[in-house]
Amino acid sequence: MDKRIYLCLAHMSGKEQEYIKEAFDTNWVVPLGPNVNAFEEDLERFIGQDKQVVALSAGTAAIHLGLVLLGVKPGDEVICQSFTFCASANPVTYLGATPVFVDSEEDTWNMDPVLLEQAINDRMAKTGKKPKAIIPVHLYGMPAKMDEICAVADKYGIPVLEDAAEALGSEYKGRKCGTFGHFGALSFNGNKMITTSGGGALIVPDETAKKEVMFYATQAREPFPYYQHERIGYNYRMSNICAGIGRGQMTVLDEHIAHHRHVHALYKEAFEDVDGITLKCNPGADWNANYWLCTILIDPVKTGTDYEAVRVALDGKGIETRPLWKPMHLQPVYAKATAYVKGVSERLFSQGLCIPAGPWVTDADVAYIVEQIKACCKKLH
Repeated sequence: MDKRIYLCLAHMSGKEQEYIKEAFDTNWVVPLGPNVNAFEEDLERFIGQDKQVVALSAGTAAIHLGLVLLGVKPGDEVICQSFTFCASANPVTYLGATPVFVDSEEDTWNMDPVLLEQAINDRMAKTGKKPKAIIPVHLYGMPAKMDEICAVADKYGIPVLEDAAEALGSEYKGRKCGTFGHFGALSFNGNKMITTSGGGALIVPDETAKKEVMFYATQAREPFPYYQHERIGYNYRMSNICAGIGRGQMTVLDEHIAHHRHVHALYKEAFEDVDGITLKCNPGADWNANYWLCTILIDPVKTGTDYEAVRVALDGKGIETRPLWKPMHLQPVYAKATAYVKGVSERLFSQGLCIPAGPWVTDADVAYIVEQIKACCKKLH
C-alpha cells in the first residue's frame, strides 16, 4: 500500500475556517469570546443531563481544575485508575496530593469497583481518613462500570471526577460518559473524536460550579477595577480561535462517532473466528462505546508471536499502531505509589495493541490491516 495508515488523524468539516475567520474579522483572537460561548453551548446540548461545560486549554487542565474545586490539597490521597494515560494522575501531584492506583476489571478494562472499595477501606484503616476523590477513566472510549463505581463512591461520600477524555459520545445505559460524576473531563487533542488543535473541557453540575471553574481558569481575578488575587488561579481558558475549530468539529461529531463504530464492526467481523486475537468490544447491552481507538489482544501462545513483533511488522507495512497504555503503577515516576492490583492491566499491557480507527480509515484499509495482522501470526497459517 502506497499511503501510510495512521492510528487516528484529525478530520476537518470544512466549516472551521468560517468560525476562525469570524474571530479574526472581529479581533476576538484571545481567550474567551463568541466562539468559546457557542462551543460550550454545542457541547451542553450534545451531552445533555442539564450539565454545564467550561472550555479549557487541555483535558489535563480540566482534571486539575476539577480537583481544585473538590478541595484536593497537600497530604490528601486521590484514587486513580492505573490503566490509563498519565494525565489522569499527574494533576493530583500538581496539588501536592498523592495518587493511589487501582487495577482494572476484565469486562471494560476500567477501574475495578471491588478493588476500589478494598482500596478505600485500606486507606481509611492506614491513614485515618477517606481519599479525597476518585478518578475513573473510560479507556479508549469504553464506558466504565459507572453504576457500581458511583455506588461505592456514594457509600463512602467520596466525589467522582470522570476522565472522559477518550469517550466523547460514548454511552452507558443511554447516558453520555462524563455526566455520572460530580465533574467530567473531556479532551480535544489532535487525535481525539473531535479536535480544537489542543484543548479540553470540564463538565460541571450547574451554573454556580461553571462560574467557579471560569474564575480559577482566568487567574482567579477578583471583581476589582485593578488586578486583585486572593486565591491561586490558572491560565486555562480556551482561546476563541481554538473554540472556532471546535464549533466546526461539532458539525461532524456524530459522523465521526458513526465511522469509528463502523470500523470497529469491520474488525469484529474479520477477527470473530480468529483464535488468539481478541478485539475489545462492548461487554453488554448497557455499553455503547465510541471506539475512539480499536484495540486487540494478541495471545503469544496461540499466535506464535507477540504484540511488539506485530507492531514492528505493521510499521514496516505502513500501518501505525501503538501498545496499550503502560499502567501507572509500573511507571518509574510512580514507583513508590500505593497500588491495589491483581494483574489485569499488566496482562493487557503485555498483549495489547491499538489499531487504526480514525475518520481517514477506509473499508479497504481495514481489510489490508487485518490481512497484515494475520500474516504476522505464525500459528494461524
